[in-house]
Amino acid sequence: MTGPPDPIRDYLRQRGAPYHVIRNGLRGLVENWERVVALVEQGYPLGLDDYLNDMDGRQLLENALEVAPVELREAFLERIRRADERIRQQLVPAGRCLWGQIVADEEGWRDYREWWYFHRPKQAGPQLTAELA
Repeated sequence: MTGPPDPIRDYLRQRGAPYHVIRNGLRGLVENWERVVALVEQGYPLGLDDYLNDMDGRQLLENALEVAPVELREAFLERIRRADERIRQQLVPAGRCLWGQIVADEEGWRDYREWWYFHRPKQAGPQLTAELA
């Protein structure tokens, strides 16, 4: 027996997301982004690989919103907007895509649209600071 179609979970499966990410769907993606925002607000303590992984989570959220049914998307847009606003206050332009220009070009990322890949935390721990230098 199967349930109704779920375009978000289908998308996450196609992307090879871990089971817990698929299971938690859009709500889990939003909650994860809110967790990342809080971490950045406290002073991001991890390194570049972790930061990029966290920003990939924001990209996954953005992509999931594109396939989400309108009513589900609208149910979470305000939370996402507030989280984005909070984190943007804690970021400064990195001057480049943190994944590198080749990846940005391949993915079609632009600093005005996928801003999370083009900014870094104002308050970063020593590892991220050193890796971004």
